Amino acid sequence: MPELPVADRRPARTRRLAAVALVLPVVAAGLASRFLGAGLPADLAGGVLYAVLIYVLLTALRPRATAVSNAAIALVLCVLIELLQLTSIPADLARAFGPFRLVLGTGFAPLDLAAYAIGAALALGADVLAGRIRARRATSS
Repeated sequence: MPELPVADRRPARTRRLAAVALVLPVVAAGLASRFLGAGLPADLAGGVLYAVLIYVLLTALRPRATAVSNAAIALVLCVLIELLQLTSIPADLARAFGPFRLVLGTGFAPLDLAAYAIGAALALGADVLAGRIRARRATSS
């Protein structure tokens, strides 16, 4: 059986707590990119951070799942939400309750798909790297 990435061998409680601790900073960064940024860089940063947030939430909910599966599910969810924007459902929901605009968006943007892939990959890489650093510290002390 192949060895799991180091991030996946951390205790579930440690992974869950780390993920929960990241929710607010990631949301804050995403909102900052949305409201303080402008143009394509802000839009791409928002997409990347959206995928990172989905990954973090999945890790908080599924700390025993592999980092790869959480990243794959995060990417699939982001793509499905983007495809939902091809319908009028997100716009209708945003008219009924404004914050839905931030969660579901209102218009399909193909470039967002690339941002989601980058965000999921970055979250996966950061999680695995953090697990390796933690494991290295544990073995050296």
